[in-house]
Amino acid sequence: MTFTPRCRATAVGSMPHRDAGEAVDRVLAAFPEIPAWPQLPNRSFLENMYVQYSEGLPCLVVDMEKGRIHFDTAGDTMAEIEAFYGKVIAGDLDAFAISPDYAPGFHRLLDSLAASPPPGLACVKGQIVGPVSMGLTVTDQEKRAILYHDELMEAVLKSLSMKAAWQVREMKKVCPDVMIWLDEPYLASFGSAYVSLSERQVLSMIGEVAQAIRDAGALAGIHCCGNTDWSLLMRAGLDVINFDAYGYFTGMTCYPEALKSFLGAGGILALGLVPTSEKIMGETVDGLASMLGERIGALAGKTGLGAGEIMGRCLLTPSCGTGSLSPGIAEKILDAVHALSGRSRGE
Repeated sequence: MTFTPRCRATAVGSMPHRDAGEAVDRVLAAFPEIPAWPQLPNRSFLENMYVQYSEGLPCLVVDMEKGRIHFDTAGDTMAEIEAFYGKVIAGDLDAFAISPDYAPGFHRLLDSLAASPPPGLACVKGQIVGPVSMGLTVTDQEKRAILYHDELMEAVLKSLSMKAAWQVREMKKVCPDVMIWLDEPYLASFGSAYVSLSERQVLSMIGEVAQAIRDAGALAGIHCCGNTDWSLLMRAGLDVINFDAYGYFTGMTCYPEALKSFLGAGGILALGLVPTSEKIMGETVDGLASMLGERIGALAGKTGLGAGEIMGRCLLTPSCGTGSLSPGIAEKILDAVHALSGRSRGE
């Protein structure tokens, strides 16, 4: 890939809009260089982050009325599982497509880019739920997390890898440079008493999906909106790490040597510096630009790298998705990221 970050801006994923066309128009206005397809959880339960990537999984039940999904392993599951692995072994990416009912924003964005690519288009961003969060959130019929059900968890890993590769293939039809980020909110609980996971398990699961993305010819990234062990993720075969640099910046400074190695090897740090809450109403672009300068200075002091070098390896984003906010506040956040990126690149 020829992509370079240089403080370009992009989105995390979710937006509060119900109309895919309106959401895509807003994305293209704010992020013409790195548009990200919008997830619209307020439009349908099918765009819940765990449901959106569930098509084709064996033994899965989507209960639209109750608004939940689960795996049903009570009956004879062998035929479904064998059919699933037949598609995996055959490398049938089309069998793992994300349909328009589940992600109209994906299809609408690609149609728009094919018809009229914006000037300066550098990369297209997609996203997929991370395996750790999927494994800890979705359960079987006995409400046991599938992370602890080896056969089903293996199917989830294969499905996410194939769906990520399918996204890459489709997005490369409109832009040669592509990135896919794993959304991993549950990694903020890694190491706590509530999540029984080893470093080896995390590295294995994230590494498998990340490798599928890279094998498909794209950059593999990750988004976690709280603190976690960032040094672990810097060893997981990822190209981009996106974190909440507004509310949880200090956590990243705890791993200076790992960060220096990550950036030195070509890694990209995506700074979620624009808050995805009503706090944005009290912020200005000048204030955020000043905060960015301070944050970059702190990272330079910790790692020994030059501030300019770090800036060159950064992207700018909102601190998280905006799907739970009002459209007006969400659009103000997107505009702020756009303006902050322009200011930073100008300087």
